[in-house]
Amino acid sequence: MKLINQEIINGLIKRATEVTRRRSNYNLHPVPEDPVQRLLVATKLDTYFRPHLHEIQWECAVVLQGAFDLFIFDETGVITEKVRLGKSGDALGFEIAARVWHGWLPVEDDGVFFEVKQGPYDPVRGTTFAPWAPPEGEAAVPAFLARLRSAKVGDRMGG
Repeated sequence: MKLINQEIINGLIKRATEVTRRRSNYNLHPVPEDPVQRLLVATKLDTYFRPHLHEIQWECAVVLQGAFDLFIFDETGVITEKVRLGKSGDALGFEIAARVWHGWLPVEDDGVFFEVKQGPYDPVRGTTFAPWAPPEGEAAVPAFLARLRSAKVGDRMGG
């Protein structure tokens, strides 16, 4: 049996503080080839989830701690939906079909969510990043995050 407890969550948050990406994950699935990927993800407020879509996978997540804004975009980067997730939000979690542009934005420090998606993990084929959003690590990321923090439905993030 695998238990999800506060010790694991605290360790993930500590690791997220120490790494460049400002997030860390704990895989419950035993190997990347597992047909069902199950993981905990801890985030710091300044982490960046570049908007993306999964070519063939659905994605499901439930917020365990903190709050996040979930954005759904059209192919040009226009926000079509924005949902606050977490105990103080509109919902605790979501499921998104394959081929839907989306992105996360932590709105509280030390956020944690549980994610489930179809495997196996394939970093090359599984995810397509939005061409209208800066790649991780680029100088444009902080400005993009600042725009996203104040964005609302109908705003264009790309172009």
